[in-house]
Amino acid sequence: MRNPRAFLRPLAVGAPAPVSEVPFRPSRMIHFFDPSNEKMAAKVPDIAAKVDIILGNLEDAVKTEKKEAARLGLVEIAKKTDFGDTQLWVRVNSLDSPWVLDDLTTLVTEIGDKLDVIMVPKVEGAQDIHYVDRLLAQLEAKGNVKKPLLVHAILETALGVTNVEEIAGASPRMQGISLGPADLAASRRMKTTRVGGGHPGYLVRQDPTGDDLTEGRTTYQQDLWHYTIARMVDACAANDILPFYGPFGDIKDVVACEDQFRNAYLLGCVGAWSLHPVQIDIAKKVFSPSKEDVEHAKTVVEAMGDGSGAVMINGKMEDDASCKQCLVMLDLARELAERDPELKELYAL
Repeated sequence: MRNPRAFLRPLAVGAPAPVSEVPFRPSRMIHFFDPSNEKMAAKVPDIAAKVDIILGNLEDAVKTEKKEAARLGLVEIAKKTDFGDTQLWVRVNSLDSPWVLDDLTTLVTEIGDKLDVIMVPKVEGAQDIHYVDRLLAQLEAKGNVKKPLLVHAILETALGVTNVEEIAGASPRMQGISLGPADLAASRRMKTTRVGGGHPGYLVRQDPTGDDLTEGRTTYQQDLWHYTIARMVDACAANDILPFYGPFGDIKDVVACEDQFRNAYLLGCVGAWSLHPVQIDIAKKVFSPSKEDVEHAKTVVEAMGDGSGAVMINGKMEDDASCKQCLVMLDLARELAERDPELKELYAL
């Protein structure tokens, strides 16, 4: 374990100093694209203007024979595109692959100052983050990168979930963690072939109302990912980094996608992955507080004054704890309002 006093020192001579606090910028959606796909690449400038984060994907969705083309394609796109306030991320190949070293070496030295975050798949423990941490420092120094790159881990193995707390606190580079439900399901031997979302077989049933064990027994579908998301959110909050929901694979089922995103939002996630343009607006809607929630938060904060004591508002008691909840809502609303003129007008901020 690193000496706490040395935690914020660069890990290589000439590398930029790590950040002491993860910058919170609007992060409602991480929109994935394949840099080896010419049609997708051509749409990047337009898509980037609509999203909070755009991510060049080099990992599983890219065929083996296109790995190098995807890497070089991302370099070209990054060099010629002005992303404005939109964050540019990359998902590199997994640490046990033959491509990840070239991914990191090429991207950091070629476009390190354009990148914001390196997403690392299948992270299983602090040792994975430590490896990436040191390597990034060396490459930053070599490439004369001025700002430290941040690291985002994907939680997609049972061992990763077991070690999620140590992953979250492994490095000052840690920006956040995403849930990767498909790979995690395989790692856990879960009997579902869905990419995120619920399952009709995972349910609870009301008790019998008589001798007939089938009559009047309503069933309720449950959330397969509730425990994992809650644990991930706690690990991230405890280490001042940001939790995200990952992919929802059924592109056509926009209703269930919105439900899954909202579950994650209510539990504390700041955003989710969007795999198709239709999911961008869903994430934008879900991860932006409603007008009613913002107005209620304003009312409570104004009534509470210094935040101490308790007041009655519309028949409900509001105290210091509820005031803190409202401040969280208002902080998010202000951040989003700075980026989105429509939300600024909606929230009257």
